[in-house]
Parts: sequence; C-alpha cells; structure tokens
Amino acid sequence: MLPAAEAEAKILDLMPLPTEVELVSLNTCLGRVLAKAIPSPLDFPHWDNSAMDGYAVRYEDVQGASAGQPKVLTLTETIPAGRSPQLLVGPGQAARILTGSMLPAGADTIVIQEVTQREGDRVLVLETPAPQQFVRHKGSFCRAGDLLMAPGLSIGGPELAVLASAQCLQVPVFPQPRVAILSTGDELVMPDAPLQPGQIVDSNQYALAALVRQAGAVPLPLGIVPDQPQALRAAIQSALAQADVIVSSGGVSVGDYDYVDEILAELGATLHIRSVAVKPGKPLTVATFPAEGGAAPLYFGLPGNPVSALVTFWRFVAPALRKRSGLATSWGPTFVPATTRDALKAGGQRETYLWGKLTATPQGYEFGLAGGGHNSGNLINLAGTNALAAVPVGTKLIPAGATVSVMVVGS
Repeated sequence: MLPAAEAEAKILDLMPLPTEVELVSLNTCLGRVLAKAIPSPLDFPHWDNSAMDGYAVRYEDVQGASAGQPKVLTLTETIPAGRSPQLLVGPGQAARILTGSMLPAGADTIVIQEVTQREGDRVLVLETPAPQQFVRHKGSFCRAGDLLMAPGLSIGGPELAVLASAQCLQVPVFPQPRVAILSTGDELVMPDAPLQPGQIVDSNQYALAALVRQAGAVPLPLGIVPDQPQALRAAIQSALAQADVIVSSGGVSVGDYDYVDEILAELGATLHIRSVAVKPGKPLTVATFPAEGGAAPLYFGLPGNPVSALVTFWRFVAPALRKRSGLATSWGPTFVPATTRDALKAGGQRETYLWGKLTATPQGYEFGLAGGGHNSGNLINLAGTNALAAVPVGTKLIPAGATVSVMVVGS
C-alpha cells in the first residue's frame, strides 16, 4: 500500500500536461484554462484620466491653498466621461472633471470637489492637494506589449473582465480532458428502475460526473457494466476510444467478481498502483495504456462503496484532472488547519478521512464532524458536508479542541 502523499505524487507524475490549443469565444471561455500568454494590445489606462470627481488644475496654481486663503481659478470647460477635452488648462484656470474623464493638456493634478467652492465660473480651492493627486497616468497599470495574463490560469470573472478590456474576442485555451465514467457490478441499477432484493442504485455515476465537471473536465457517463469479463473488456476498450481519462468504480478489490485489474493487464496496461494507505478508499488501481500517437490514457479504478469512491476521487483523481486541464499550479487538494469541535477516532493503520463541515470563525477554521456512522457505505451523512478531517497514520485519537488538517472538498 502506498502512503497517500506518495500515491498523489506518483499519479501527478503519470498525468501529462496538455499540449493542444483551441480558440473559444470570449463568451464561452469561463472556467477554461488559458493556453497561451496574452500580451496587452493597449496601455492601461488608455490615457491620463481622473480617479475622482473634481477639477483638473496646474499644481503650481494651487500651492498654499487653504480655507483662509483659497486659490481662485477660472473654470474653462466641463469634461464628461467619454468625451475628449477641448481646451488647454492655462495659468489660473481649471476644468471641471468627472471620474474616468481624460485629463486635459496643461493640467497635472486633480482637486476633489469636496475641498472646493463654486461661484459661477470661478472655483475656490480651499486645500492644497498633493502633486499629481488623483491622476491615473497612461500605462501605469499595464503597457502595450506587457504580459497581460500567463498560460495555465483558470478563467473566472476577473480574468474575463481583463480579456474583455483588452478586446480579446478569441481566447486560446486547453481542451478540457474527457473523462469516461463506468460503474461495475451486477447489483447496480439506474435510479428510475424498481429496486429488487439485493440491488442498489448506482449513485457513483452521478456523483463522479458532477465532480469531473467541478475539476474542469468533461464527463462521459458510459453506464453500468455487469461483472462479466467480456463486458468489462468491451466497456474499457470503448472508453479508451473516446476519453483521455477513464474512471471506473467497483471491481478493484479482492472479491471473486473483481475483474478490473485482470482485464487491464490483458489489454496491455501497466498497473502503477494497486492500493493506498487511506480509509475509506484502500482499493485503488491506477494504470496507463500504451500511447498511440498521443498521451497515454490514465485509468483510475476506484472502490465501489460510494464514500470510498468520492474520497479517492477528491484525494487522487481531482488533482490529476486539474493538471491535465492545464492549470499551472495548485493541482493537489487544499488542506487547512482547523480546530475540531469533536473527538476524531481512527484505527491508526491508515490515513483516515472523517467528513464534516468546515466553517470560518474570527479565531480561524473550525471542523464539525457529521453525525451518524462514518463507514464507506454510508453515503447519507455526506450531504451538507464540505471537508474531510485527516487523521494521520499512527494516530488513533485527536481530541476535541485540538488542531487537525482538513481537506476542503466543497464550498
């Protein structure tokens, strides 16, 4: 059994970075990963402009201004946002200016309106500003030709705003990895089927498809595969023909009907991992197939028990998909220190994950254990949780009030 950290490192080493690039529209690039560097086509700001409502003046005209000895300037024009100034600001003059408006020639400083008094076409300045106060200079944020965004960046709201501001209408992104999802087991049925004795609903197909989307990949649900070697072989071959990554659940333990590892070997796959020292989720198969003109497809055989399937996905599959999607950094799961409100018990032989709710408080993070049983088959009390407390190998008890490392798996 590989320790969790060693297994994660091995999996990330096996997972290649993407190399292909595709162009998508600005309107459809949300959530995608930038594939090429974006140089700025423009200066930001595009021109000198005002950061405040007030008056554009020459600094030398307003030095020494105070409420007792105001400086009196003549108003020449009003400059609304989006309109070019028409007049030069000369000695003893001022132009009314609004936030974002272009700075007129001759002016070098903005006096905010709160420290002025207006008398017809005269402006009384009642306070001395700092030189160049509230002037946003052309190119002070970014100059044309500078790097605007680097590859490997996930495109969210701020990134969309930057791309739109740069008039980047076609965005180079990495293709989203395609992930085939298989559920194995004669006992499995779809949610719309009437349950017979001994049968269970295939919840893994739905949970894994959702987690694949959250990891920035495209799920390809291929349904339920019976515990028959020929059917499993055909399903894996079909998945290989259409996916970059294959995720199956069930069939990787040591039972009489666990055929996954055997079929993978028959298909020429190299099995790199057979089990990991975590609970729940000990049975985990990770394999690669021979590359045929591209990257070798990566196969994840997850345990069939629903909690084990989700835990191993969060811990091992999601980091690999984040790397395969092209993200430059932050592939691995996020762990934060938290104070546990409950005693956390474990067997000590494997790294044990206990699910619950992580909350932020003024004193830091707190972790509350979900009620009910914590075993690999109890999916029910996972609802509403967002984190897994990690009890390390060799530890059987973390008392309430102690600090525990917590893996964030939801919002």
